[in-house]
Amino acid sequence: MKIVYCIAATSNSGGMERVLTNKANYFARLGFDVHIITTDQQGKASFFPLDARVHQHDLGINYVLNNGKGIVKKLLSYRLKQRKHQQRLSRLLLQLQPDVTLSMFDHEVSFLYKIKDKSKKILEIHFSRFKRLQYGRRGLWGLIDQWRSKQDVAFAKRYERFVVLTQEDRGYWGALPNISVIPNANSFVPKSVSDLSNKQVIAVGRYDYQKRFEDLIEAWKEIKVKCPDWSLNIFGQGPLQDRLQQQIQRYSLQDVITLREPVKDIESQYIQHALLAMTSRYEGLPMALLEAQACGLPLVAYACKCGPRDVINEGENGFLVDEGDHAGLANRIIQLMQDNRLRADMGQRAKLLSSQYTEEVIMKLWLDLFNELLGKG
Repeated sequence: MKIVYCIAATSNSGGMERVLTNKANYFARLGFDVHIITTDQQGKASFFPLDARVHQHDLGINYVLNNGKGIVKKLLSYRLKQRKHQQRLSRLLLQLQPDVTLSMFDHEVSFLYKIKDKSKKILEIHFSRFKRLQYGRRGLWGLIDQWRSKQDVAFAKRYERFVVLTQEDRGYWGALPNISVIPNANSFVPKSVSDLSNKQVIAVGRYDYQKRFEDLIEAWKEIKVKCPDWSLNIFGQGPLQDRLQQQIQRYSLQDVITLREPVKDIESQYIQHALLAMTSRYEGLPMALLEAQACGLPLVAYACKCGPRDVINEGENGFLVDEGDHAGLANRIIQLMQDNRLRADMGQRAKLLSSQYTEEVIMKLWLDLFNELLGKG
């Protein structure tokens, strides 16, 4: 089977890139012919280790160069880049002749289904239905987000299969006949689990609007008062790094909160921490939750759309907190910090529940889908 994935770049350190890399490596190990087509690789290496048998192609579109431009210039440039993208992707797919082509709901979503290379076209989304509206933008950009959100449904209908990550998100898309739910798999099989004794909390994600780390820093003012010997490590990078660091210093929390660079071996970091906190405005199915619970960490997360409700069984492997509730977030984290027995019980339950997301379980769902579409089921 020849499989093609389309994504902006594999050089980023996000959950979507980790998931794609794991899937590509899995299929390569099965002997499949796997290709990844990017638009914005810019000569950079894949952030996560990629099997040497996976073929990589970059189309050199570089949508990222539009960042920072005014709205008129950005829209004009985007249309030109879209035309170039469609031409180059069409040419490559006709050359490769894949059996299955998948879009990660990126820049090719508006035209991939039109390309007549005879491959089955699958669209998968790693965020929620209302991702664009949750940017929180206003004015003209807000209107554009609303329009694009409606377009998302129109595009999703045009693919042979549209794959979402959670049952919660499936409900938000309406009665689409082509929709399926396939969660993310655990990124790794931990060699060990955390003993939950280190007085450290971990958070993982890009420093941007989505991850809302400013709320976690806000909550830490109260946490420091009650549990001054505990610290927080936030692993990531992104446009809000300076603002977050300024907030940490403004609250005099630099002795207990550290912004850390992303690491490829995140497993080694999870097992040095005692619980994970997540304050996102929106998600798809957060890899940080899956990875942390596989390492035996209790979870405290905002109950945002989508993902946390699918992973966290309230009071079993962690706690769900209403979005924006700084006090509730602080109280649940403090509760786990102060109750060793509760922390241990939740950590054990988290490890047990992680078995639902093993690679073997999840990748069988993808294989069954491919075989069904190709008439091999």
